[in-house]
Amino acid sequence: MVTLDGSTLKVEEVMKVAQQGDKVAVSQQAWERVIRCRNRVEQMVANQETVYGVTTGFGKFSDVSISSQDVEQLQTNLIRSHACGVGQPLPQDVVRAIMMLRANALAKGYSGVSKETLQLLVDCLNHGVHPVIPAKGSLGASGDLAPLSHLALLLMGEGEADFQGARLPAGAALSKAGLTPVRLKAKEGLALINGTQVMTAIGLLTYVRAERLAKMADAIAAMTVEVLRGIPDAYDESIQQVRPYPEQAAVAANLRDILQGSRLTTRQGELRVQDAYSLRCIPQVHGAVRQVLTYIADKLSIEINSATDNPLIFLENGKVISGGNFHGQPIAFAMDFLKIGMSELANISERRLERMVNSQLSGGLPPFLARRPGLESGMMIPQYVAASMVSDNKVLCHPSSVDSIPSSANQEDHVSMGTNAARHAVEVIENVARVLAIELIAACEAAEHHGPEKLAPATSRLYHAVRETVKPLLQDRSLTGDIEHVANRLLEGEWIKQPANVS
Repeated sequence: MVTLDGSTLKVEEVMKVAQQGDKVAVSQQAWERVIRCRNRVEQMVANQETVYGVTTGFGKFSDVSISSQDVEQLQTNLIRSHACGVGQPLPQDVVRAIMMLRANALAKGYSGVSKETLQLLVDCLNHGVHPVIPAKGSLGASGDLAPLSHLALLLMGEGEADFQGARLPAGAALSKAGLTPVRLKAKEGLALINGTQVMTAIGLLTYVRAERLAKMADAIAAMTVEVLRGIPDAYDESIQQVRPYPEQAAVAANLRDILQGSRLTTRQGELRVQDAYSLRCIPQVHGAVRQVLTYIADKLSIEINSATDNPLIFLENGKVISGGNFHGQPIAFAMDFLKIGMSELANISERRLERMVNSQLSGGLPPFLARRPGLESGMMIPQYVAASMVSDNKVLCHPSSVDSIPSSANQEDHVSMGTNAARHAVEVIENVARVLAIELIAACEAAEHHGPEKLAPATSRLYHAVRETVKPLLQDRSLTGDIEHVANRLLEGEWIKQPANVS
């Protein structure tokens, strides 16, 4: 059980709810604040105060007054009109993360949502009633309006939902789960959709997978260093100390540990004086990627515990203030940074792969690691595939955060495009996983030519883990299934502790 209070949620807890089905509850202190904040909204309506989205229209219609008898219809109309997302539905784990993050933001007690509405959102999450949320349609400012409106539709008993493996009308799904839809009251529709939870949910799940890839990249690179008879002197601690980036030092220490006991690595001057950059600069490049991930983790930790509604209700002084916490710029930057950082992990991986398959660079390995070069192509085309995905990443890495298209008749004249950045980051991460998978398969194949018994104990364990499902390339065969299988294992982090034992 994960307790939501709006302030202390951790990334690990989101993952447990999103992917493992853990249940959530709102803390008693949070409930008390939610109720008091809701009472303040009711007071506004009774006093006919002019408050954006409560007694006025939305966006360009913020100057249009709404009568007290229409305030509930206003919220219903808001959700129905804004629920116009398009594209494929978001995956279930992303939807669960969205629901949890929205509940946590509402539990902070600044949004004015009713206890009944927040409880239904929590109940839907705990009962596995998941709204169908199309992936495309958010500008990432004024919140993730279109996708979050599909979440709000569920609470109204409208739209579609996935429940127990079936897609149903939302009302039917709620009924089967023993739940009853709510009629949204003043401000509640706005409270449900003004927020960055879609881009943050996508970004958080993508960040976790990126962390796994960054860790496994060290072990994969280490095996490549071995089969290319690389020189670990470049990873010496003294080199890292005079350029004291902690992430660079951590990668170098990882490489030293992983390569301990190898009978394939060489020393300076033994075969060559120094290696190419793709081998020699692994600590510097992989370390810089870890710096990117550190930055992103910090921003996600702040965002998942933020109030991103508008207007916000401050019980301490009674103020109701319109602001811009719904603007997704911090997450937009973070997601663009994630794309750029992780794409470099694939860039350097593909260059190491090229050295393994190019007999002019591999130091004695057969061309394309083929058993019968010429008659067989070996790993020739997998390198093409890796190069294709590296190129694809360069297009996907165009920053979404530098784009802005005005909306709502120029009232909302600057937007973040953060959700687009997060969606593109998903594609980049999947490409990176496949490039690393191809490098790992090639490194295992190169080890066959040297004798896998010469690998270091750590890389030997990784080699045998791969060989449980990916057999040696004794003759040409389609490697599509093998590449996808290994990429999925890397994304799920199954080999981080055993057999790779990386940190």
